[in-house]
Amino acid sequence: MLSLHTNAASLSAQNSLGRTQNSLSTSMTRLSTGFRINSAMDDAAGLQIATRLKAQTSGMAVAMRNTQNSTSMLQTAEGSLDEVNNMLVRMKDLATQAADASSSTDDKTAMQGEYDALGKELNNILTKTTFGGQSLLVGGTTGAKMTFQIGASAGEKMDVDLSAAMKTGGTLEVAVKGASGAYTTPGTAGTELTATANATITLLDTAIGEVSGVRSSLGAAANRLDHVYNNLANISTNTKNATGRIMDVDFATESSNMTSSQMLMQAGTAMLKQTNQMSSMVMSLLQ
Repeated sequence: MLSLHTNAASLSAQNSLGRTQNSLSTSMTRLSTGFRINSAMDDAAGLQIATRLKAQTSGMAVAMRNTQNSTSMLQTAEGSLDEVNNMLVRMKDLATQAADASSSTDDKTAMQGEYDALGKELNNILTKTTFGGQSLLVGGTTGAKMTFQIGASAGEKMDVDLSAAMKTGGTLEVAVKGASGAYTTPGTAGTELTATANATITLLDTAIGEVSGVRSSLGAAANRLDHVYNNLANISTNTKNATGRIMDVDFATESSNMTSSQMLMQAGTAMLKQTNQMSSMVMSLLQ
């Protein structure tokens, strides 16, 4: 029907042109940002899933840093205990030498001096070793139950409890004190080698065993944290890939969509121009 008041063809062309313009705008936005989803309107469900995955990935990145920091802390503690072990071994050598009849009183006195110096340094290492400004060994961080956050959720944690050995007055400190009076009172000369050298050997064996046990536990915990880090890295990579498949735009597909929309815009504009001329056909009937 030819009408001056209603141009149905023009209205239809305008509607089609509007839809095409929206599609073209969406394609251009996606190509300019690199994301398929730029607002919840683009894909509400996809945005929700991707947001949850991003939060998980971010949390895992922090957890990975946690495992590295925790591993460094445990390695620091284990390294200090390695030196403690070396000192106890030297003290045992001195006790073994002093227990022999070939060692004179003067010999034992000289060896006792070195023994006391080592005991004093044991006290220094075990009570003053720090990590990040906080005490680490006896009575410090490893002297209490340690909880490591190894994941993005509250339940992903790892507990290491060395308190029985490493707390103040724990089995390790008791063993070291039993073997060296200079540990308890650094400025006082002891009598471990001058009076009870043979018995001191057994006490040092006990102390060495305690140190070795703690070192073993620290090493096992550090190894576990290393595996945790590798697992987190694997999960993080796959999660990022999953997020990318949801959020990222496929440039090949979207470029084709944009080209198609541009062609439809050109065709729609040309047709709109033609439909706007239909009113003049009505006027020609009146001539």
